[in-house]
Amino acid sequence: MRHQLWALAVVAAALAASLLAGPFRLGALLGAAISGGAGLLSIRAMGRTAAHGARVTQQALLVMTVGFLVRVVLVALGTVLVVRTGQSVPGFVVGFFVVYFVLAGIEGAYVQHLGQRAENSA
Repeated sequence: MRHQLWALAVVAAALAASLLAGPFRLGALLGAAISGGAGLLSIRAMGRTAAHGARVTQQALLVMTVGFLVRVVLVALGTVLVVRTGQSVPGFVVGFFVVYFVLAGIEGAYVQHLGQRAENSA
Protein backbone atom coordinates (compact mmCIF):
# COMPACT_ATOMS: atom_id res chain seq x y z
CA MET A 1 0.00 0.00 0.00
CA ARG A 2 2.92 2.32 0.70
CA HIS A 3 4.06 2.33 -2.94
CA GLN A 4 0.58 3.18 -4.19
CA LEU A 5 0.45 6.14 -1.79
CA TRP A 6 3.85 7.39 -2.95
CA ALA A 7 2.70 7.14 -6.55
CA LEU A 8 -0.50 9.02 -5.80
CA ALA A 9 1.48 11.74 -4.02
CA VAL A 10 3.83 12.08 -7.00
CA VAL A 11 0.93 12.41 -9.44
CA ALA A 12 -0.83 14.98 -7.22
CA ALA A 13 2.39 17.00 -6.88
CA ALA A 14 3.01 16.87 -10.63
CA LEU A 15 -0.52 18.06 -11.39
CA ALA A 16 -0.14 20.89 -8.88
CA ALA A 17 3.24 21.87 -10.35
CA SER A 18 1.73 21.80 -13.84
CA LEU A 19 -0.78 24.42 -12.78
CA LEU A 20 2.17 26.72 -12.05
CA ALA A 21 3.85 26.13 -15.42
CA GLY A 22 2.72 29.42 -16.98
CA PRO A 23 2.42 29.18 -20.78
CA PHE A 24 3.27 25.46 -20.61
CA ARG A 25 0.36 24.76 -18.24
CA LEU A 26 -2.09 22.87 -20.46
CA GLY A 27 0.55 20.74 -22.14
CA ALA A 28 2.15 19.92 -18.79
CA LEU A 29 -1.22 19.09 -17.22
CA LEU A 30 -2.08 16.74 -20.07
CA GLY A 31 1.32 15.03 -19.91
CA ALA A 32 1.24 14.61 -16.14
CA ALA A 33 -2.37 13.41 -16.18
CA ILE A 34 -1.81 10.81 -18.91
CA SER A 35 1.44 9.50 -17.47
CA GLY A 36 0.13 9.63 -13.91
CA GLY A 37 -3.08 7.83 -14.77
CA ALA A 38 -1.23 5.07 -16.60
CA GLY A 39 1.27 4.73 -13.76
CA LEU A 40 -1.41 4.54 -11.07
CA LEU A 41 -3.26 1.89 -13.07
CA SER A 42 -0.04 -0.07 -13.51
CA ILE A 43 0.77 -0.04 -9.80
CA ARG A 44 -2.81 -1.00 -8.96
CA ALA A 45 -2.65 -3.89 -11.44
CA MET A 46 0.62 -5.09 -9.91
CA GLY A 47 -0.97 -5.25 -6.49
CA ARG A 48 -4.01 -7.10 -7.78
CA THR A 49 -2.03 -9.69 -9.74
CA ALA A 50 0.36 -10.21 -6.81
CA ALA A 51 -2.57 -11.11 -4.58
CA HIS A 52 -3.48 -13.99 -6.88
CA GLY A 53 -0.87 -16.64 -6.18
CA ALA A 54 2.55 -17.75 -7.26
CA ARG A 55 5.09 -16.19 -9.57
CA VAL A 56 4.52 -12.77 -8.07
CA THR A 57 7.65 -11.16 -9.47
CA GLN A 58 7.03 -12.46 -12.99
CA GLN A 59 3.44 -11.24 -12.94
CA ALA A 60 4.47 -7.82 -11.64
CA LEU A 61 7.16 -7.54 -14.33
CA LEU A 62 4.60 -8.49 -16.97
CA VAL A 63 2.29 -5.74 -15.74
CA MET A 64 5.20 -3.29 -15.76
CA THR A 65 6.06 -4.28 -19.35
CA VAL A 66 2.48 -3.92 -20.55
CA GLY A 67 2.29 -0.57 -18.75
CA PHE A 68 5.41 0.59 -20.57
CA LEU A 69 3.97 -0.41 -23.95
CA VAL A 70 0.69 1.36 -23.17
CA ARG A 71 2.63 4.49 -22.24
CA VAL A 72 4.50 4.37 -25.56
CA VAL A 73 1.15 4.54 -27.34
CA LEU A 74 -0.17 7.20 -24.96
CA VAL A 75 2.82 9.50 -25.40
CA ALA A 76 2.41 9.30 -29.18
CA LEU A 77 -1.33 9.99 -29.02
CA GLY A 78 -0.83 12.74 -26.47
CA THR A 79 1.81 14.43 -28.61
CA VAL A 80 -0.52 14.39 -31.62
CA LEU A 81 -3.31 15.84 -29.47
CA VAL A 82 -1.08 18.58 -28.08
CA VAL A 83 0.18 19.55 -31.54
CA ARG A 84 -3.33 19.59 -33.06
CA THR A 85 -4.74 21.72 -30.25
CA GLY A 86 -1.79 24.11 -30.28
CA GLN A 87 -0.72 23.44 -26.70
CA SER A 88 2.83 23.34 -25.39
CA VAL A 89 4.73 20.32 -26.68
CA PRO A 90 7.71 20.92 -24.33
CA GLY A 91 5.28 21.21 -21.42
CA PHE A 92 3.64 17.93 -22.42
CA VAL A 93 6.92 16.09 -22.83
CA VAL A 94 8.33 17.32 -19.52
CA GLY A 95 5.05 16.67 -17.69
CA PHE A 96 4.79 13.18 -19.14
CA PHE A 97 8.36 11.99 -18.72
CA VAL A 98 9.12 13.46 -15.30
CA VAL A 99 6.09 11.65 -13.93
CA TYR A 100 6.92 8.52 -15.94
CA PHE A 101 10.48 8.22 -14.64
CA VAL A 102 9.54 8.84 -11.03
CA LEU A 103 6.69 6.33 -11.21
CA ALA A 104 8.93 3.81 -12.99
CA GLY A 105 11.26 3.98 -9.99
CA ILE A 106 8.36 3.45 -7.61
CA GLU A 107 7.08 0.56 -9.75
CA GLY A 108 10.52 -1.04 -9.73
CA ALA A 109 10.72 -0.72 -5.95
CA TYR A 110 7.24 -2.24 -5.72
CA VAL A 111 8.26 -5.22 -7.87
CA GLN A 112 11.27 -5.74 -5.60
CA HIS A 113 9.05 -5.49 -2.51
CA LEU A 114 6.58 -8.01 -3.91
CA GLY A 115 9.42 -10.40 -4.72
CA GLN A 116 10.85 -10.15 -1.22
CA ARG A 117 7.43 -10.63 0.32
CA ALA A 118 6.89 -13.74 -1.82
CA GLU A 119 10.29 -15.16 -0.77
CA ASN A 120 9.55 -14.55 2.90
CA SER A 121 6.18 -16.31 2.72
CA ALA A 122 7.59 -19.33 0.89
